[in-house]
Amino acid sequence: MKPSKNSIVELLVESYAFEGKGVAFWKDETPANPETTVTEIPSDNGEGSSSENQDSPPVNERGYVVFVQGAYPGERVLAKIIKSKSNFAEALLVEILEKSPMRVEPNCVHFGVCGGCKQQDLLYSEQLNHKQQQVAQVFKTIGGITEYLQEPITGADKQFYYRNKMEFSFANRRWLMNHEAGQPDVTNIGLFLGLHVPRVFDKILDLEECKLQSPISEEIVAFTREYFIEKGLEAYSTKTHTGYLKNLVIRQSEHTSDLMVNLVTAREEQAIVFNYASLLREKFPQITTIVNNINTSKAQVAKGEFEVLLYGEGKIYDKIGDYKFGISANSFFQTNTLQAEKLYAVALEYAELKGDEVVYDLYCGAGTITTYLSKHCKDLYGFEAVPDAIMDAEVNKELNDASHLHFYMADLYKSFLPVITANNIPKPDVVVLDPPRSGMHPVTLSDIITIKPPKIVYISCNPATQARDIKELLAEGYKLVKMRAVDMFPNTYHIENVALLVL
Repeated sequence: MKPSKNSIVELLVESYAFEGKGVAFWKDETPANPETTVTEIPSDNGEGSSSENQDSPPVNERGYVVFVQGAYPGERVLAKIIKSKSNFAEALLVEILEKSPMRVEPNCVHFGVCGGCKQQDLLYSEQLNHKQQQVAQVFKTIGGITEYLQEPITGADKQFYYRNKMEFSFANRRWLMNHEAGQPDVTNIGLFLGLHVPRVFDKILDLEECKLQSPISEEIVAFTREYFIEKGLEAYSTKTHTGYLKNLVIRQSEHTSDLMVNLVTAREEQAIVFNYASLLREKFPQITTIVNNINTSKAQVAKGEFEVLLYGEGKIYDKIGDYKFGISANSFFQTNTLQAEKLYAVALEYAELKGDEVVYDLYCGAGTITTYLSKHCKDLYGFEAVPDAIMDAEVNKELNDASHLHFYMADLYKSFLPVITANNIPKPDVVVLDPPRSGMHPVTLSDIITIKPPKIVYISCNPATQARDIKELLAEGYKLVKMRAVDMFPNTYHIENVALLVL
């Protein structure tokens, strides 16, 4: 027997699964079957990137596995079953009957509704402990990998106000908080600016505050909202494809005073945006550049087909280590600058460069890692599929006077070996790679195996797909020497992990 969907069950949370869910075991009154054995939880996508892919014991002598969102180990809770499958269930926390001593008061009025900081109510040192354990567990269950040195996780000095970029959305409807529901004087119709509630795309949480970026970011959001309310302008609707306002994107430099505001709209209205920019500068003289991205497509993305410069240079500058980077409205740049420095320092340490090596940087983006390694090797070759990122990489190369950096367009969903052959690129001594959450494409993985670099430094934002890929590399003769997690996103379940492999 198993609990049915929408039923409320009492559970004792015993552990914490990858992607931030408490693990509990439920039993009914029927005596346990002594012949029941552990079976694997099936994977829907082969990536092992959700609780459905974790090899935790499902139906066995301990009971039926229930993953509880928002519950922590040691807590006794009431939970509502929202998904019930043959060998596990997903549940939402309803009430805490016995609280973990590691649970703390959240620091934001929107906690529990906004999905940005789901672990804000967990002591930070305990967040790090869980992330460390989860990486090891993922490598064991998905890759069958246990022979390596796991170094202590690198934590963050700043747990709040650490992001250098935030994308806020406009909407004509907002999400009502629990205390507002049913109130006759409360409306959810109007112009609102904030963040999307998880899995809700037509309403946004009208932000009063946000602890992710900075206090001035909160003030710019409030000013922008009020300005466009007074102007009587509407948010763009993905249903009717009418309206003007799409997104407000704020970018800040950690190491300079640069501050960018990017208003994303559905059409060009120069009189409106230049007046907005003038008043915005008057209110916030700290702003160094303002741009208007025009996105005429139906897609709700915070990037335009073209851009209008309203004030300043149209870009900001920041540093990672000793290196300077130019950041335009649509540039890719690590969103936690201070932790990016720590992440890249781990990559450099693992690469053990002596100065005479040839290094490949796969998925190089705007060349931030490539540039960070530039003083420590002979030649670096960056490969990237996005043209705008290659353009940014070339700019960053010039900013840092690094003529021995070379960037190439390469579709890393296809073979990059023809690019190497066509450009007479020498084989690498070290390959550094930082793929998207989905991990390496099988073709890219095959290419790496073909060129057989003596050393690989694999940076990943998804340890599950990283473990999957490393399992394949181990089968081809590589040895996993060590790895270290870096907490790029405090108060969330996200984990960045760096691994060193050698032949």
